[in-house]
Amino acid sequence: MRASGPAIAAAVVLGFEAAALLVISLLELFALGSGDAASLPSAIGLIVLTLLGAAALAAFSWGILRRASWARSGGIVFQVLGIALGLAALSIQPVSWLFVIAVGGTALLGLMLIIAAVRRDGADDPRVRGRED
Repeated sequence: MRASGPAIAAAVVLGFEAAALLVISLLELFALGSGDAASLPSAIGLIVLTLLGAAALAAFSWGILRRASWARSGGIVFQVLGIALGLAALSIQPVSWLFVIAVGGTALLGLMLIIAAVRRDGADDPRVRGRED
């Protein structure tokens, strides 16, 4: 069965988020190489965790296209964390509106698309329709 429109859109948003984390990890790596890190072990740990987050988002993107429930639930967790990060950035003065919109807005869009994909996939599932009949 083909993925629904909201599932494809959600997978694209998660894929863009994974690419953004990959770019951030490369920037962190270049900063490490230029000697901007205060602590080498902390910088390496941050780079590794950022790469793991990018890999997880890429896996969730792929899984949503395959209608895997683990991918939808993991994607929702990442989106909720992104919304929380965007809201937390509002408390920093001066407010970096670009960051708030880029992180929080994208996460809110991703959350809405994942929920729409879950609703669409549930409506198309013959097992669910069988119970209603």
